[in-house]
Amino acid sequence: MKPFPLRPGASLDMFLQACLPRRDAVPPYLTEKAIIPGIPNARYRLDHDRTPFIEDAVQSNKRESQVLAEAGKPNNILPLAHMLAVSGGGDAGAFAAGLIAGWTTHGTRPMFKVVTGISAGALVAPFAYLGSEYDGVIRYVSNAIGPKDIFHSRNVLTRFASDGIADSKPLSRLIAKYITAEILEAIALEYSKGRILLIGTTDLDSGRPVTWNMGAIASSQAPGALELFRNIMLASMSIPGAVSPVMIDVEVDGKQFQEMHVDGGVITQVFLYPPNTVMALSKATGAPLRLDRHFYVIRNGTLEPQWSGTKRRTLSIGGRAISALIQTQGISDLERIYRMAQQDGADFNLAYIGSDFTFPHNRKFDGEYMKRLFDYAFQLSVKGYPWHKSPYPEKTKL
Repeated sequence: MKPFPLRPGASLDMFLQACLPRRDAVPPYLTEKAIIPGIPNARYRLDHDRTPFIEDAVQSNKRESQVLAEAGKPNNILPLAHMLAVSGGGDAGAFAAGLIAGWTTHGTRPMFKVVTGISAGALVAPFAYLGSEYDGVIRYVSNAIGPKDIFHSRNVLTRFASDGIADSKPLSRLIAKYITAEILEAIALEYSKGRILLIGTTDLDSGRPVTWNMGAIASSQAPGALELFRNIMLASMSIPGAVSPVMIDVEVDGKQFQEMHVDGGVITQVFLYPPNTVMALSKATGAPLRLDRHFYVIRNGTLEPQWSGTKRRTLSIGGRAISALIQTQGISDLERIYRMAQQDGADFNLAYIGSDFTFPHNRKFDGEYMKRLFDYAFQLSVKGYPWHKSPYPEKTKL
């Protein structure tokens, strides 16, 4: 019998499929029904239905009101809420770390009602949420690491047969070192007081953003809560194509599926909460009112596009185009939060890397670059950071 003929490349296709198995992806008509086993309130798909988020926000405010009542404080109107959003930015996340550490030293850093993080911001957010006693962790993970602490490059053949140019096992180990069962307990305690911690990823199969309720996950006491918490942080920082995605097990009506999650920055660079949330909260039955909000948005990047000579090569051209796209997207995200602040009567505050920071950036996760950027932000913040009041430089009033 003659061997069955294979089309050109078929053997390679078979090799790739054999090396990279995965459980079935969630069919598109079941996307909304997919849940995390044992933690049904672990996340939101805010591009479709904001009702679960609003319900959780109402419960959060009720928990805060109860804590105030138990302390003998007025609770009919909730106090000023400070809300922090930390953007993506890769190794430029050292800017947020330096600013937060300097803020603590200055003595004016508040306790945040809400903290959100995406991509590089996801590494900072849990520790910024827990408070200044974790500034040492923020300092270390943001300026005392190098490329070998983040990813491990694969050889050319392995890259071709894998799901990313590099694997993120070093980053996974770094996250596991600092995100411990004790950290989850601390986050769960703050969640019980009405505080909120959110991290964003991208569900690559559906091409949609996912917002994870990290406090609910920490409080769930589910057997896989710690692993899920770590995986969400890892996924939020996993640039598709550059490093392997993170596979997350989900369930629909008892049937098991798997979602592929990557960098939240694929869809948005920074976020706070969905538009019209405040209006919905004000109409919720029995929900305590809040009159004052301060937004603090840390952009781990500049506002102005950065010039870069581009080589006439495929990867250089493609990389530069993606960089420009991300820059434009990030500014649009700032504008969206600014408009929301105006609508909700919130005080808007923005920090970003200024044009006066000129240290060369020759390679990703260059330890010296990150240290200099951390020090730059720290020195600005320790003196009292001059928060910008809009994302439009010409309109900013310090």
